[in-house]
Amino acid sequence: MDPMDPESIRLAPKVVLHDHLDGGLRPATVIALADEVGYDALPSTDEVQLATWFHRGADRRDLGLYLETFEHTVGVMQTAAACHRVALECAVDLAGDGCVYAEVRFAPALHTAGGLSLDEVVEAILAGFAEGSDGTGLTIRALVTAMRTSTDSMKVAETAIRYRDRGVVGFDIAGREAGYPPTLHLDAFQYLQRENFHFTIHAGEAFGPASIWEAIQFCGAERLGHGVRIVDDIGMSEDGTPLLGRLASIVRDRRIPLELCPTSNVHTGAVADIAAHPIGLLRSLGFRITVNTDNRLMSDVSMTSEMAALNRAFGWELDDFRWLTINAMKSAFLPFDERLGIINDTIKPGYAALSG
Repeated sequence: MDPMDPESIRLAPKVVLHDHLDGGLRPATVIALADEVGYDALPSTDEVQLATWFHRGADRRDLGLYLETFEHTVGVMQTAAACHRVALECAVDLAGDGCVYAEVRFAPALHTAGGLSLDEVVEAILAGFAEGSDGTGLTIRALVTAMRTSTDSMKVAETAIRYRDRGVVGFDIAGREAGYPPTLHLDAFQYLQRENFHFTIHAGEAFGPASIWEAIQFCGAERLGHGVRIVDDIGMSEDGTPLLGRLASIVRDRRIPLELCPTSNVHTGAVADIAAHPIGLLRSLGFRITVNTDNRLMSDVSMTSEMAALNRAFGWELDDFRWLTINAMKSAFLPFDERLGIINDTIKPGYAALSG
């Protein structure tokens, strides 16, 4: 099969549920903000060289090493103006990539070293999202994130609740999985459940099914951030028939969405390459899969490039991407009627127009 026309892929309506704000800065913006705030630790002040440094730094097949690259993006996002600019440009870039709905996550506590409060960080970013998406056709919402290695997850969860009707639609925990299981933050998740608030949990990326089991059964995760290692609970019979373990069966049968990030999963060492990614198997078995960018700067990706990679690796075409996009919209942390409206008024007509 010939590769799809890149322009058709770019124009296709897209939904991204797993995108980190501090992983998606423009290289030029990193340099400009570093100059503004006096941050002098960048490995290069040349735009091309800096972009290359981020890409090479991320592609080390290890989650811990991958996360080290964030020191610089977070380092330049310590003022309200910087957070606002990054959020605005994020919305502009996602809209330009054909996204019609996006949930972008950020950890407000990481942006308080310069004296900002959690609320000031959230307000600056929400204002940036609103300004950047205005008139673009993109609906963008925020997921407020706590770090697994921190002890302030309850405070961050309370911050998310304060902004639940002003653009924050969910909560997440992220960061190093080794030694920091989601159950360390059980009080925050129980609080969010009492508040009837949505949350996803990074699980099944660097660690296997045990982290997914904890996220679902102990913490009550509605979605799984990555979740790619659920494949470890899928065996194979002698005749080649896939055999789902009990955890994999629960994830599939309960329609728990997997926020898969193919290129990032390669860079963090979760899979060897795109062709070896279990996304094809998971789709064939009926899992609720979605495709996402994770960190656009570090992995040098967009939703368009992720779709193009899947087209090359698996032969997926517009009908497949329409299915994936509707999957993602069904899984969004928006009210049902709003999700349905975007599906029926934007996604389906958009794909119909491209299909002729």
